[in-house]
Amino acid sequence: MALENVKISMNKSLYNKKNKEQLLKEIENEDFQRITISFYKYINLKHLNKFRDDLYSQWKKLDVLGRVYIAKEGINAQLSLPEHNLEKFKNELLSISQFNDILIKPAVQEGLSFLKLTIKVKNEIVAYKVPENEFDMAITGIHLNYKDYHQKIDDGAIIIDMRNNYEGEVGRFKNAIIPDVDRSEDLLPTVKKLLQGHEDDTVLMYCTGGIRCEKASSYLISHGFTDVNQLNGGVIKYAHDIKNDNIESKFIGKNFVFDHRLGENITDDIISQCHQCDNPSNRHLDCDNQSCHILFIQCEKCSIKYNNCCSEKCTEFIKLPKEEQKRIFKEGNIKFTAQISNKIKPRLKDLKINP
Repeated sequence: MALENVKISMNKSLYNKKNKEQLLKEIENEDFQRITISFYKYINLKHLNKFRDDLYSQWKKLDVLGRVYIAKEGINAQLSLPEHNLEKFKNELLSISQFNDILIKPAVQEGLSFLKLTIKVKNEIVAYKVPENEFDMAITGIHLNYKDYHQKIDDGAIIIDMRNNYEGEVGRFKNAIIPDVDRSEDLLPTVKKLLQGHEDDTVLMYCTGGIRCEKASSYLISHGFTDVNQLNGGVIKYAHDIKNDNIESKFIGKNFVFDHRLGENITDDIISQCHQCDNPSNRHLDCDNQSCHILFIQCEKCSIKYNNCCSEKCTEFIKLPKEEQKRIFKEGNIKFTAQISNKIKPRLKDLKINP
């Protein structure tokens, strides 16, 4: 069915209005298997609000859950949908003329990924916030399959991780540079600075599903880098391809994902440590203190000790009655701010570029 022909009832809700408990119960009562997929495309889109509503209406009929960003520059989607609706979903998506060649990537490992469907209109599908005169999406890096990517690694190319530091902490390509940033808007200037003096060297980029490398590669090319390459389909496609061909992975550890799973094991290697006791762990979670909610790595032992919290301060705080928590937090007598936390720091000592 062509997207522009979908009719939307004015009485139909185009936003989720259920709470987390209701959503979890609905998923628990489902009698079918779900699969998680992702896709993106940089393409000129118009009439974004209508496009957003059309997508929501069409995908809700197929019981699709997930997170989708659309912008003038394209679409970025991570979705969970019933396995029996996959082919219908693909056919409807690929029937849209702008998306007829889009690459749909299945997850490496399944699990509870999304509770609801959220589709948002954004300024960018990846929030780099770099000026438009510093990239040209008509000119991006060379997309490499895993065989060519492996060959260039073996030939000594520079490997750069185009993700946030907490993603590279739990999984990465061997000898990759992991920029010490935790916000997308800081990434491109930091990468350019890290690679200064290597403008004529072979650069290999990678990210989760490929989308962050698109604009990043264009940015580097616009700043004078002459041999920029990116892993086609990102780590997700890479993991499927090497498994199908029975090839040893050059990516070690866990691929971080931005849903309830928080990661997919690519190899069994645990290359990160618990942020509280430094024992090996790759278990990401959000602090159970909802006033903090910092993302951190915690082993099972510390999870019991700190009650799934990032510190003793948070552990003691969540023992208080809810009304007392609200009163203390509202009066400003206590603050929990992930951005300025000195307790939780990624372990990136061994991930520096060689001069």
